[in-house]
Amino acid sequence: MNGFLFYFGNMNYIFINGKVLEDDEPVLPSQNRGYRYGDGLFETMKVINGQIQLENYHFERLKSGMELLEFKFPVLFNQEKIRDEIIQLCLKNDCGKLARVRLSVSRGSGGVYDCDDQLKYLIECWPLNESFNKLNEIGLIIDLYPDARKSVDKFSNLKSANYLPYVMAAIWAKKNNLNDALLLNSYERICDTTIANVFWIKEGIIYTPPLTEGCIAGVMRKRILDCQLQISDLGLQIGESVLSEDKLQNADEVFFTNAIWGIRWVKKFRNLYCSNKISKKIFEKITKPVQL
Repeated sequence: MNGFLFYFGNMNYIFINGKVLEDDEPVLPSQNRGYRYGDGLFETMKVINGQIQLENYHFERLKSGMELLEFKFPVLFNQEKIRDEIIQLCLKNDCGKLARVRLSVSRGSGGVYDCDDQLKYLIECWPLNESFNKLNEIGLIIDLYPDARKSVDKFSNLKSANYLPYVMAAIWAKKNNLNDALLLNSYERICDTTIANVFWIKEGIIYTPPLTEGCIAGVMRKRILDCQLQISDLGLQIGESVLSEDKLQNADEVFFTNAIWGIRWVKKFRNLYCSNKISKKIFEKITKPVQL
């Protein structure tokens, strides 16, 4: 490796390009394009009892994102191999029962025009506690992040290594004693949050912004949209709609989704106070830990 080296910590072991290393080993060359330019993607997955939750959703999203960014696929980089490495790493780090896993991929090393096109990937994992398998007891308090506007283009739905708007929104939320922050797109409409997709309920209909609004193409978002039959069994309908601040202020309930938590319900947005009556039913029927 050329150049300075950076270190990853807080774990016992990591997988880097198919090799197991202790977490204090140097792994990232300074010329890595993921570090230099955010030229990469990542997946955050949940493992329960040695099984990756929503596995196919994750790998389908990763594959489509890599194709969109014109990554070259090594022969040995495939779902079966990466799945095995993820489970091996969780077991090696004693968190196979319940874990959060981050799989990061980058194009390789080099400058803007002289990349070596050698795919690099890193697998990390952390233990989770049982609260991540339950609906949050205390509702979230949220607000709008004022200082960024997400672009709306063909790259907007990617879970990209270029995560700056979300990072800054998370810092802002913490400073303001909020549990999360909503991000606006270039049309001044709400697209998603720092770590989740947004859903709201109004008069028996569940809504979420369409991907054309620039939100991340979340796997739990897709899971819920794919479960129209189960939603119907609850006496509800589901669809996509643009989300303005006024619409959110007049919602009956609001909840956020991601792969780790499933659903988290929102208690307060400015002058809006919500319950979790319907959100709880959706959690129990659809997003409670699943093995897919």
